[in-house]
Amino acid sequence: MSNLYENPLITRYASKEMAEIFSDDEKFKTWRKLWIALAKSEKELGLNITDEQIKEMENHIDDINYEDAKKFEKELRHDVMAHIRAYGIQCPKAKPIIHLGATSAFVDDNTDIILMDRAFKLIKNKLLKVIDVLSDFALKYKDIPTLGFTHFQPAQLTTIGKRACLWIQDLILDYEDLNYRLKNMALRGVKGTTGTQASFMKLFNGDEGKVKALDKLVAKKMGFNKVFDVTGQTYTRKYDFMLLTVLSGIAQSAHKFSNDIRLLQHLKEIEEPFEEKQVGSSAMAYKRNPMRCERMASLCRYIITTLLNTSITSSVQWFERTLDDSANRRIVIPEMFLTTDAVLNLYLNVASGLKVNEKIIEKHVMNELPFMATETILMECVMKGGDRQEIHEVIRINSLKAQEAIKDGEENMLLDYLKNDKRINLTEREIDNLLDPKKFIGRAENQTLEYINNVVKPILKQNVIEDVNSVIEV
Repeated sequence: MSNLYENPLITRYASKEMAEIFSDDEKFKTWRKLWIALAKSEKELGLNITDEQIKEMENHIDDINYEDAKKFEKELRHDVMAHIRAYGIQCPKAKPIIHLGATSAFVDDNTDIILMDRAFKLIKNKLLKVIDVLSDFALKYKDIPTLGFTHFQPAQLTTIGKRACLWIQDLILDYEDLNYRLKNMALRGVKGTTGTQASFMKLFNGDEGKVKALDKLVAKKMGFNKVFDVTGQTYTRKYDFMLLTVLSGIAQSAHKFSNDIRLLQHLKEIEEPFEEKQVGSSAMAYKRNPMRCERMASLCRYIITTLLNTSITSSVQWFERTLDDSANRRIVIPEMFLTTDAVLNLYLNVASGLKVNEKIIEKHVMNELPFMATETILMECVMKGGDRQEIHEVIRINSLKAQEAIKDGEENMLLDYLKNDKRINLTEREIDNLLDPKKFIGRAENQTLEYINNVVKPILKQNVIEDVNSVIEV
């Protein structure tokens, strides 16, 4: 056990893959890759940079001399300069041209975008995996009637599969948002101290064509087709808000799902996975708490509220830049991705092991169905010559009577009341024939089939989904 605080996102919740993306080691390796891309591009455009210098830099991408960097940062109070100095120790021939013409934001901002791009790709794979699992669930239960709820009060019937489509649709909207962002990711590029590229205009003797080409060459070498057209010293912090809004959207969708499952588990209709030796309560041995969905809700709340931080940061930047964004972003960006990763791990785990108690669901349906069937009974009576207003009043009085009896702990006797009321011009058999739950689900089954086949499957087909370990260890 450590005697220092450890972030639970690392020790308990997020995956190793996501944690590695936002590790210091990955950040500083990316800085070196950016310095190499800059040097190569400057050489291609005519600056006096040798292959030997570039080769020297490439030989030390991974073996970062952290002790030197630490020593320099203590002296300089500047992390980028510390790493430039440390890199220069390892690359004495390349030392004069490392970071040539650039400002700190060249490595800081471009690295943030590069790491977010990688993190989004991991999130996208997990999001698609959850959609895939829920799609199988929706198809399996596409025609199983269940109580619909509005205001958490029993409403018209739906099906288990159709309700799952509501969860999937939220995730599809998140997927489309994420996909748009991935396709349009833009680097800050090579813009200089205040975004004017003045230092590069100096290096290239006023040749604007070469300065513009440098911007695009560096981006291309780092795997990007787009750069910001204009920046200050940093890219606009509004972009962080726009990107991280995708994660907030995923959190909103997951929170909604987790709430639904928690409520359904209270009703004993659908339950999250529960291990053989899992303990629900240290005091109440019988408890079977929805702890995974509760954890999902808790983590989602953190993502949703943390997004506010990025909007404030965006709004308070002064002119070309201020530094009050830096410490904030070091925490907010990684933690929002790590938390979203943890949420999707939970979502996949829960969705893969949902336990559907069909008998309980059927019992709840049949307890409420007599009330829902009253409109159908009314129509049938009228079609057989009954007076609509008189029949409506008969049903109303008997419904109120049945509801009062239920409140006193009795069974729902509405159908018996109606069968025994001579003013209802239907036989007992005719009334019973109206009570097949599947007659009350409307187009729910076909809506499920159409949505999965026409919307979801084409998306799943056009993506290669890698396996994800959904086992929850803690």
